[in-house]
Amino acid sequence: MNLEDYIRHVADFPKPGIQFRDITPLLESPEATELALQMFVKLLEGIKVDKVAAIESRGFFFGILLAHRLNVGFVPIRKPGKLPFETLKESYALEYGWDALEIHRDAIKKGEKVLLHDDVLATGGTAFAATKLIEKLEGEIVQINFLLEIEALGARQKFSNFPVKSLLQY
Repeated sequence: MNLEDYIRHVADFPKPGIQFRDITPLLESPEATELALQMFVKLLEGIKVDKVAAIESRGFFFGILLAHRLNVGFVPIRKPGKLPFETLKESYALEYGWDALEIHRDAIKKGEKVLLHDDVLATGGTAFAATKLIEKLEGEIVQINFLLEIEALGARQKFSNFPVKSLLQY
């Protein structure tokens, strides 16, 4: 089985000139989802993980599965105003404007080893903001995982302090 066969390429979405990589066909297949999950777990061999933090919303798909498979806690990192308790916020630049992410203040304890997960590494803005939130809580990022990576955008360079892994590269 090849995971690439389960990624749909959609031209001009969400705007002209963008080649969108749609992961929903992969999610529709229990076999492909299980293979991806096994591949993610293999990337973590020999690495201690206390928490899996994942970025809203598509990062949640595999983030919670990884937390369950690793028997560790799951930490959602969400858009502002979505978490019900006290939060920390980190802003980041978009192509035209700004956005932000939030995390519960008590989600990660000092020294906990954190796997950060998201679906796609494109420009890296959201993932970089998420690393800042984890660092503010004094968690130790042991790895950053992505299902897909758009290599031509060069975002991996933003994460020179962390091991970055992706299952598929474009």
